[in-house]
Amino acid sequence: MHPVINFVALENGVISATYRNLMIKAKVVLVEQASGAALAYPVTTISSPVPAGALRIKLPGTIRPGTYYLKALNAHGQDAARSAEFHIG
Repeated sequence: MHPVINFVALENGVISATYRNLMIKAKVVLVEQASGAALAYPVTTISSPVPAGALRIKLPGTIRPGTYYLKALNAHGQDAARSAEFHIG
C-alpha cells in the first residue's frame, strides 16, 4: 500500500488535490520548495477511512508567491507522500 498525493489545480486561492492510501489522521501540509519549510497553516487532516479521496485546501491571504508542493505525513509525523511542485503567483 503506497500512499500518493497529487496536485490537481490551483484556482481562486483553493488547491485541489487527490490522494490514495493515506491513513486516517494523516496530515497534508503545504511546503515552500525553496526553503523546504512546511507552512503552519493550512494543515488538512485525513478523516475518511476510504482508500482514495479528494481535498480542497483554502490558501491564506498572506501566502507568498513561489513554488510549493503538498506533503502528506502519517499519524506518526513521518513523510508518507509528496505531490509534484506547483507555482503560486
